[in-house]
Amino acid sequence: MEQPLAPFSVCNLAAVNLAEMADKETKSVNFEKLKKTVEIGVRMQDNVIDATPYFLEENKKQALGERRVGLGVMGLHDLLIYCETEYGSEEGNVLIDKVFETIATTAYRASVELAKEKGSFPFLEGKSHEETNRLRHAFIETGFMKKMPEDVRKSILENGIRNSHLLTVAPTGSTGTMVGVSTGLEPYFSFTYYRSGRLGKFIEVKADIVREYLDRNPDADPDNLPKWFISSMELAPEAHADVQCIIQRWIDSSISKTVNAPKGYTVEQVENVYERLYKGGAKGGTVYVDGSRDSQVLTLKAEENNLDEFDLEYPEEKKKVVLVDTINELRSTNVTIGSEVGNTCPVCRKGEVNEIGGCNTCTNCGAQLKCGL
Repeated sequence: MEQPLAPFSVCNLAAVNLAEMADKETKSVNFEKLKKTVEIGVRMQDNVIDATPYFLEENKKQALGERRVGLGVMGLHDLLIYCETEYGSEEGNVLIDKVFETIATTAYRASVELAKEKGSFPFLEGKSHEETNRLRHAFIETGFMKKMPEDVRKSILENGIRNSHLLTVAPTGSTGTMVGVSTGLEPYFSFTYYRSGRLGKFIEVKADIVREYLDRNPDADPDNLPKWFISSMELAPEAHADVQCIIQRWIDSSISKTVNAPKGYTVEQVENVYERLYKGGAKGGTVYVDGSRDSQVLTLKAEENNLDEFDLEYPEEKKKVVLVDTINELRSTNVTIGSEVGNTCPVCRKGEVNEIGGCNTCTNCGAQLKCGL
């Protein structure tokens, strides 16, 4: 869960497209552009709090009292590729740490400036000067705030801060896919995949960033891309976990991140990954073992989802994947399996998909299949 909330709190999410923060000529991060984008994002989300029509008075009281926002990212892997840096490598983790430190410190400075302009979030304001001072001291002594630069902490004591929380990393599955970048902070699952059509035929598709790279480098071998085109299943689960823990240092809420593990991964190995996440400071985590469900959206073979044919090890070569939303479902004439309201749940194949709490959710297994955002 990327956004732990108090009772009646409101989920106010946005995302910076990190792919747009790359200087493709110098193969580096344009940190000034990143800072400006974060500043605008914080102001925009703060304005959304006031512009939102609240249907419940409790929601309104909580939202206006804490002024919580969750600015996140998409396109992290694209940014690393543009910088010719491998996701999960030591070099990549150093760059990721710098990027998210910049996002965090910029967001907090922006919120302090908004407090000077419009006032601090009301829950940080006491009934007297002494009480307000005590609340502000308590705020800057939290574990997260101790990592902030001293000028930020001092400014909060003097001026307060506009928002109680500023940062989170949501999945951005739909929006990231819509703009053609990696979603959330996930690495690409694959750079070449097959999409099934209505007739059950598979169409080979290359990710936008691969097509762009091949256009810029016409002599490159599309079947032997540079090492920074590493895919999710080529990463060790420990590398996935470490990236999440590095980012968590600079996220005041939480993170949506999947640690991908190969088929055959044992219970003890999964346990070790969760311990690694916990010791690394992550607030939560998800480990998905390939083939652990009888049907999954992404597989490493361009054929029907037959789990008995999967290898028990990591793929030795970059295999193409297939999006399995596909053939078995389409063969039925009287049942529609999907994520829309009224469909049969694609996870358990038993429940009906209904809108619950803003998300399309299975009434049988509770799987959240589509977010209303």
